[in-house]
Amino acid sequence: MPFAKIEVLRPRPAREVAAMIDAVYIAQLQALKLPEDDKQIRYVEHQREHFPVPPGKTENFTFVEIQMFPGRSLQAKRNLYQGIVQGFGKLGIASTDITIVLHEPPLENWGIRGLPASEVDLGFDLKV
Repeated sequence: MPFAKIEVLRPRPAREVAAMIDAVYIAQLQALKLPEDDKQIRYVEHQREHFPVPPGKTENFTFVEIQMFPGRSLQAKRNLYQGIVQGFGKLGIASTDITIVLHEPPLENWGIRGLPASEVDLGFDLKV
């Protein structure tokens, strides 16, 4: 049940936005072994004055932030990073223009159906 946010500066056509969302979704499915209906991804396009590009990056700079349950292995995270970079690469976004940050709040810090996630059957394995 990760929540992902893709933040960009450069406007893109709707089909490219959909392809970016799909790239993150497919990478999550494959690397994290999620259920196929688990697609919580937002796309945010900033105005130039609200999104300074870091030094050495281009206007294609893309920031991906993912909040997810803890427990995935380093290899699963590597696979996630690589999957996102490969998917974005097909859209002409260089790996040097992509930054990905994962946040893994403890399960008790996720509220699901009025309970801490640590007390809910999640329906999938976090140990991948």
